[in-house]
Amino acid sequence: MKYIAALREGERISEIYLCKMKQVAKTKMGKTYYSLVLQDKSGTVDGKIWELSSGIDNFETLDYVKIDGDVTSFQNSPQVNIRRLRVASEGEYNPADYLPVSEKDIDQMYAELLGFVKGLKNKELRTLAERFFVEDGEFVKVFKGHSAAKTVHHGFVGGLLEHTLSVAKLCDFYCGRYPILKKDLLIGAALFHDIGKTRELSDFPENDYTDEGQLLGHIVIGTLMLEEQIRTIPGFPPKLASELKHCILAHHGEYEYGSPKKPALAEALALNFADNLDAKMQTLKELFAGNSGNAGWLGFNRLLDSNVRMTSEL
Repeated sequence: MKYIAALREGERISEIYLCKMKQVAKTKMGKTYYSLVLQDKSGTVDGKIWELSSGIDNFETLDYVKIDGDVTSFQNSPQVNIRRLRVASEGEYNPADYLPVSEKDIDQMYAELLGFVKGLKNKELRTLAERFFVEDGEFVKVFKGHSAAKTVHHGFVGGLLEHTLSVAKLCDFYCGRYPILKKDLLIGAALFHDIGKTRELSDFPENDYTDEGQLLGHIVIGTLMLEEQIRTIPGFPPKLASELKHCILAHHGEYEYGSPKKPALAEALALNFADNLDAKMQTLKELFAGNSGNAGWLGFNRLLDSNVRMTSEL
């Protein structure tokens, strides 16, 4: 199998991929064509069907499709011009080859995450964390297998766990560097900051926004999930509950980035920086991996708000 990450301009391919997205579009001259996003476990690639001929069978989003086409380049990114397409039959493919998965061991990462849960000294915060990450088996299953985003960063199985663990580790470092930070509050907020994504995004292979995700977003969903559990814990301090929820509500930092509140606590600001740093460094990692061997400028990136390239070798 020729994985998407290994595709190079000029190649002619005949492979099976998951059709992650299908859109009907028109050229400036009014000619109808199909725009696709194809996926395997190594990543995604744009596909175009310019000629809707007899060689193109009927297919829909989330079908596994056998394609014949040519790899080209558009705006410094690979693109596949598809000449023939049919829906693949069961037995022709292994679904595991089409789900992007974290490079890191998921069970090992979760064990590290539980270390942060056990390290919480505040008994109410620890109880709250255990309600999610220890006692709720269904939540644990979804959390371990979920992505952290549809496309931008950590968009793979285990991505939500990997991102959450990275944010918790950054926050742990911040606590050692800046004594004004209340460690239990910050680590607790790091653990909880993206739990709403378990309901904002659907499971793989779809990994798309749910109705709840479109209407509320993961920040509000996560805050509501916390509130629901906090109400079941006798004696949970109201001030601690408000400060924890504030950290979640403010973790995107700015209103234009989806935060209902701007950070008003040191812990909320630290969480915002940790979340932003991990998301952007992962975005660069994925961008560079998809353009290996390209030493030039890679084009404008929306999340980074800049044209970027890899650093020169020293």
